[in-house]
Amino acid sequence: MRLSDQQGRYFDTFGFIKFPGLLANEIDAITQEFEDLWDAHGSGHHGREHDRTQRSALVPFVDRSEYLSTLLDDERIEGIAASVLGDDFNYTGSDGNFYVGDTAWHSDGYIDRKYPSVKMAFYLDPVSHDTGCLRVVPGSHRVHDRFAEDLQKVLPSSRESHLDEAWGVHGSGVPAVSLECEPGDLLMFNHSIKHASFGGGDRRRMFTMNFQERHADEDLPALREDIGKSARFWVDRAYGDVMVSTASPSRMRHLGHRLANDAHLAELSRTARQEMGEPSRS
Repeated sequence: MRLSDQQGRYFDTFGFIKFPGLLANEIDAITQEFEDLWDAHGSGHHGREHDRTQRSALVPFVDRSEYLSTLLDDERIEGIAASVLGDDFNYTGSDGNFYVGDTAWHSDGYIDRKYPSVKMAFYLDPVSHDTGCLRVVPGSHRVHDRFAEDLQKVLPSSRESHLDEAWGVHGSGVPAVSLECEPGDLLMFNHSIKHASFGGGDRRRMFTMNFQERHADEDLPALREDIGKSARFWVDRAYGDVMVSTASPSRMRHLGHRLANDAHLAELSRTARQEMGEPSRS
């Protein structure tokens, strides 16, 4: 599956796109595997029961499951990613989550990226405007654009007082598009876009897969620096063992580049374990 020219222009202009019902035929199996993975890893963050007061995250996520790892092989997922990042894109990892309450406005990396990156989000519960769906500010991913830069001055702060001082609004009042979802829908958004969520329950199920354009050889130091950021999750390799051990040659096209450049990650993770009380939740 490839994006149409119109879909490609839409994504480039607004920074997000929704695919209603794209995975509806597999959502029951996907949801069961999601639950099974959490059950096998303590049911909450860092092997502890999810306490419903803060987000629980499991990283890597799909990499731990032979079935969920095949999402990277699915022509729908692979084709969409290739449409925006090129056929030799890098898969960069995944996370599984139980979300709790509001998520403040932020970007997953508001920088001028030489190598664009995107996130695909899989929601396993119905989410609406007031029950925790993703809200995005269209166009806010366009670094150096005046509109995006004006937003960046205010929205990195999670302090409601900061928003009130700047604009006189609560975070939920920021003008945005609410991407209401049903299980089986797929969302894709640029990592630089401003996004948030408000309302909802204390065990909202969602997992993501992340992708980036392949780095040229002269930019391998930047690639290694990016890989090193995963140390906060206490991981020693770029991917989980199951993702790699079950990989076909076509999947390895999206794994091999980072695997060949992750030798420093184990030492960084060892240091992170000494400095942090638990792996990062975000």
